Amino acid sequence: MKNIKIILTVLIAATGFSSCKKYLEQLPDQRTELNSPEKVAELLATAYPQANYIPFTEAMSDNAADKGIVSQSESVNSDPWFFRDVRYNDRDSPAFYWRACYAAIAAANHALEAIDKADKPQDYKSSKGEALVARAYAHFMLVTLFSKVYDPATAAVDPGIPYVTKPEDVVIAKYERKTVAFVYEQIEKDLTEGLPLIVNTSYKVQKYHFTTSAAHAFASRFYLFKRDYPKVIAHANEVFLGTNPAGMLRQLNSQEYRNLSGSFNELEARYTKATESSNLLLTEMPSIWGRSYPTYRFGLTQQLYPGILSSNVSGQQLAYTSYLYTRGDPSNIFIPKFREHFVRDGINSNIGFPYNMVPLFSAEEVLLNRAEAFAASGNYGSAVDDINTFLSVRIVGYIPSDNIDLDAIYSYYNTIDPKEGIIKTVLDLKRAEFLFEGLRWFDILRHKLTVVHRPVGEEEIVVGPNDPRRVLQLPAEAQSAGLELNPR
Repeated sequence: MKNIKIILTVLIAATGFSSCKKYLEQLPDQRTELNSPEKVAELLATAYPQANYIPFTEAMSDNAADKGIVSQSESVNSDPWFFRDVRYNDRDSPAFYWRACYAAIAAANHALEAIDKADKPQDYKSSKGEALVARAYAHFMLVTLFSKVYDPATAAVDPGIPYVTKPEDVVIAKYERKTVAFVYEQIEKDLTEGLPLIVNTSYKVQKYHFTTSAAHAFASRFYLFKRDYPKVIAHANEVFLGTNPAGMLRQLNSQEYRNLSGSFNELEARYTKATESSNLLLTEMPSIWGRSYPTYRFGLTQQLYPGILSSNVSGQQLAYTSYLYTRGDPSNIFIPKFREHFVRDGINSNIGFPYNMVPLFSAEEVLLNRAEAFAASGNYGSAVDDINTFLSVRIVGYIPSDNIDLDAIYSYYNTIDPKEGIIKTVLDLKRAEFLFEGLRWFDILRHKLTVVHRPVGEEEIVVGPNDPRRVLQLPAEAQSAGLELNPR
């Protein structure tokens, strides 16, 4: 049996597949046998990528502009903004995220191996479900970021990423990239097998694990990428089963929430609390994003934010502007979302590691995924209903007459196509909602949107739908292990 300690070490410190072997070959007396449901469950706490994708996905998106020399310029922020291969390979980098995903996959695979060998595998039912869904999620994030976006016309030939299903004592050189279509097939297989096995009551703190709601939320995102809209709707319905969707969303326009607008620390802490009904899955990860995103040179600017946070199809004020802060220079404008947890090396130490808690899935994403799927399916009435549900907890001083209809959408977007208008509405609402959370990049990929970055004093950077720079480059250790690099 492999041990919990090994996986934790690989997850935090491994420099890639070529260096995993030394961690896998630990002496037996360093190992903890995975011989009980409790120990397997403990291992599965590490089956979630403990690395942050937000710093590079947010920088690549159209949510980030050049503030000029008034703000700090770091390669971890500037390289993705300029669509250069990121030189930095520590926390908050694509390379670090790649390694963390495969470390999470390794944890899931070791858990599945232990379950298969257990005398009473039925005692591990929920853990098996969690392991399969977690394995599917990590592979999904990898194929989304390091391969071309799923396109049914080309997925069968587009290079994917290695889909690892067994714990190994060997390096990644034994694996192949195969195709995006193959990876999607494996993701769907793990997801559909694992989801029905999950039992929410098996978790001590449900928000840190794939509960049924979190797994259905993941499924709604996966099938949105796959363009299987009936399944997006079906899985989203499961998240909201037996409840009013509005009650699961952050009540940003409520008096209770607005009372926090003057308290930076409380507002920051509230966003990622496990008690917040909106948060369906939370993961803590080593990251300096929480302390750095307000002052990074390439991010939200005073010129950019009105078009994202103020202008909207309802014509009403959205609550986001109530929570805007600046740090240092007025150009460093942001909304507090991430409270840093600093872990010291020792009781009296002044050094250590910063951690951020990040919502991987939220009720807001699920609702807006469903609205888009309704629109893509021609069910425009239900799509508009979901949009109005969302706006009911975002418009300041909301009253029912603030609800929008298709005529409002036609007028705002200058279109007579209901599908086009509704999808543009959804994408704009998601852009505002998930500002500083990196999710805008995923919509840019799905809808093949062009990104234009304008560096101060330099020529603008235009990255169109087929630009190879939209696909992150594989880390150097993957190349050393024999994997084919992405074209440049």
